[in-house]
Amino acid sequence: QVQLVESGGGLVQAGGSLRLSCAASGRTFSTMGWFRQAPGKGREFVAAISWSSGNTYYADSVKGRFTISRDNAKNTVYLQMNSLKPDDTAVYYCAARYHQFGDYDYWGQGTQVTVSS
Repeated sequence: QVQLVESGGGLVQAGGSLRLSCAASGRTFSTMGWFRQAPGKGREFVAAISWSSGNTYYADSVKGRFTISRDNAKNTVYLQMNSLKPDDTAVYYCAARYHQFGDYDYWGQGTQVTVSS
């Protein structure tokens, strides 16, 4: 059974940092990513990483501040978030897919990130 378990969310002041983790069990994937959903808004893409090549992709809103990385041995993906802003406040979701492109097949339960001004 595939599971994505996120951790690392919390409350931080603007300008601070947090690191999210997502441990995948059950199998490995082609691509893993992070999405977020703020109150009253739709879910938006944040970052993704190709498991084999390590290529990374970012939303413009987080480029230069967030870094996605992976640990193959632990089957875990991380999202290092620096210079956090109140606009980054959202529930962050980990996602995974079997194919390089297309829809994501599995989603985590989400972890809350709150950035105070």
